[in-house]
Amino acid sequence: MGVYDDIIDLPRPTSARHPRMPMTDRAAQFQPFQALSGYGSAIRETARVTGERAELTEEEKTILDEKLRYLFEAGGEAVFTWFLPDEKKDGGAYVTNLGTIKKIDPLRGIVVLMDGTVIPIEDILEIKDGAVRDNAF
Repeated sequence: MGVYDDIIDLPRPTSARHPRMPMTDRAAQFQPFQALSGYGSAIRETARVTGERAELTEEEKTILDEKLRYLFEAGGEAVFTWFLPDEKKDGGAYVTNLGTIKKIDPLRGIVVLMDGTVIPIEDILEIKDGAVRDNAF
């Protein structure tokens, strides 16, 4: 005869005062514990790579200014490559937009495209003619 033969077939004891815990709550007891809430997202944010803005020479700035004036007067499409600063940390990334210039605001230093995209003039790296693949400029 075994050590537990006297209790092996008895029903499981249940409390008359306390209801049984639902299975979903019981499972939650065994979920991983995150002692530092937000730590994982902070690590991911720190690991995210941002680029730095390229500095243009005065000659390159003059060429971009001439291209802007030409495009505004001609009304053609162009491909704008410009620096978009990161909202959370230093640096950013270069983005490309294809569009037609709606207006140039020299006081605010911005170019507004027909689709509503606002590009700071000082952030423009390159402008290529959108109508011709091999860059008409």
